[in-house]
Formats: sequence, structure tokens, C-alpha cells
Amino acid sequence: MISTKKTSSSKTIFLETHNLKNLHSGFGQFNFNLAKALSHETEFLKDHDIILNCNNNQVKDELRSQISFNKYLPITRYPLFRIRKNFSLWHSVNQNTKIEPASKEIPYLLTVHDVNFLEEESGKRLDFRINQLKSKIQRSASIVYVSEYAKQQTHAHFHIPDIPEYVIYNGNNFNNSLINNLENNHPKYIPNKPFIFSIGQIVEKKNFHTLIEMLRFLKDVVLIIAGKLKTTYTEILKEKIQHYKLENRVVLLGNIAEWDKIFYYKNCVAFAFPSLREGFGLPVLEAMTFGKPIFLSNKTSLPEIGGPHSFYWDNFDAEDMAHVFEAGMSKFEDNKDVFKSAYVNRSQQFTWEKAAKDYVRVYENILEK
Repeated sequence: MISTKKTSSSKTIFLETHNLKNLHSGFGQFNFNLAKALSHETEFLKDHDIILNCNNNQVKDELRSQISFNKYLPITRYPLFRIRKNFSLWHSVNQNTKIEPASKEIPYLLTVHDVNFLEEESGKRLDFRINQLKSKIQRSASIVYVSEYAKQQTHAHFHIPDIPEYVIYNGNNFNNSLINNLENNHPKYIPNKPFIFSIGQIVEKKNFHTLIEMLRFLKDVVLIIAGKLKTTYTEILKEKIQHYKLENRVVLLGNIAEWDKIFYYKNCVAFAFPSLREGFGLPVLEAMTFGKPIFLSNKTSLPEIGGPHSFYWDNFDAEDMAHVFEAGMSKFEDNKDVFKSAYVNRSQQFTWEKAAKDYVRVYENILEK
């Protein structure tokens, strides 16, 4: 049941945001932060009704004063049970969703985060994902990409019709008020040595095992990795830890709360993110908020987001990675004020407020046609 609060003449923008059911996921965070920022676009909301596909009561309680909701039902993934309301605009906020409007006549906006599935899937599953994205692209009135890299990769593998395209960067999830309010929080686990911090889905593409291997060549430092542990790749990490006898130096935290995440960003000696495939890489910006030295793989979108002051691994040989880390830390310490300022300034350039305003302009451009 869709709740509405505008007049019948209001234009309705439906955001397919069912991933709000899991705010620990990357898509869940993207959906929530974009919706929250859109809820502050008061001028736009005077004549437009934004509707979220959502059954998360936490989100509803926070945003219901400005935004409407459609109760998400999993059955709407199937063509026979698709949502039939005639919205003014349908925004598919990620390229993976199976939930589509019943009507082919509704103007359609697609946000593409990545096309990593081309390397991660195979067989019938890959064929399905390719055809799914092709269909979305062909019905789109406009496409938004979360990075230039995501745009380049999509163009490299798919035919894009002659439609408006935009790059709208994600915002940085942290702001000063949040950081200050949680300043005195202390998580259950606090290492007694300097530590490197990393966070993300515990899956192979995140490449966390290379950090464990690198640690053998570093002294007096602990590695902390946060992320959901119920994955096959978790067992590979545990085996690496046992094999190298690093049980006292590597900690797998599992999922952590926002305030714990802030503590680890704020108190780590460095943030490390050796991921092989990223459409954007939000943890990079989060770590920059605290002026921490940033160590990244030089793959996919990470150089685009990390910028010129981050340090990059161009291979994953453990000893080479340790050399890059030590050289980067030395350079950071010799120019700490310059690096910290550069990181903080860069983190502030990516805001959800800007992203929301950019999306509003895209909505307006489509609705004016």
C-alpha cells in the first residue's frame, strides 16, 4: 500500500530501494543516504512526491515526515506481480534489482554502480545478468553512474543508446556532528598495539588475504578487518591467519556499528583497502575524514576516488606491499599536516547533499520532457 501526502497533481518519483531492508549492505547504505539527502530538498518536494520501496521501520520513522513509502513485497520481483501504479518517474537505484514497473510507459532512470558481475559470474547466471542490464539500459530515459570508471566499463561492454548520461558521486557518510557525538565511544575490542584498519564485504574481490600476507613483513602492528563473517572467503582468511601463526595480530570483527567504525577509523595508524573491483569505494572517503594515510589497490575506481595523496599497490606480492606501506607511512609522517589536510579536504568534496541536488536535476530533466 503506497502512502501519499501530496495533492493529486504532484509528480511522483518512485525509488526502487528495497535494499533498505539491510542497512549493513553497501546498497542499503547508498539507498538510505540518498533518500535522507533527498528528504531535505524541500523546494523540490513541494511539487513532487518521492516514494521509497521499503519495509524498514527504522527508515520510515526517520524519513516519513518528507517522504512516502511503498511496502516492499518480495513477490513483486516476478512479472505477474509487478507494481502497477502509474508513477511520473521510476528510479532503479541499482543495476541488480529484479523489481521493475509493470508499465513500459513510465520514464525510467537507472543508476549503475558497477558491472563487476562480468568477472564474477558465469554460465546461465552470467547470461541472466547481462540480459537483465541490457533490458534496463534499453528502457532508460537517462543513466547515472557512480564513477567515471563505472561509466567507462559499462560503455566497454554494453551498447548505450543516445540518452543523457551523468556521473554522480556518492557522498561521504560521515559528517562532523556525527563524529563529535560519538567521540567518546569505545568498542568492545581495543587493540593494545598500533593497528591497520580495513572494512568491507568478506568476499574474494575485496582481496583481504593479501593484507594478512603483508603483515608477515611488518613489525609491531595489528590488522583489524570488519565485515560480515558468514562467507566462504572468511574460512580462507582464517586459514591464512592460522598458517602464518598470526592469531594475535589479525582480528576479524564481523559486522560493526557505525560508532565502532568511527573509533577504528579515528584511531588506526592507516586504512588499507586492496580491493580488486570497486564501482566507487565509500570506505576510502570515510577513512579520509579522519586524515588517515590511505593504502589502496590501483584497480578499477579506487585511484579516481583515492586521489593523488593516497598510496597504491600495483601488485600483491606480500613483501612488495609491505615496502609500499612502509614507504607511504614514512612519507606521511614527514609531511603529516599536508597529507591530513589533503585527505580531509577531499573527503568533504563528496557529499550526499550534492548528490541529492544532482539527482533532483536529473529528475527534473526527465520530467520536463
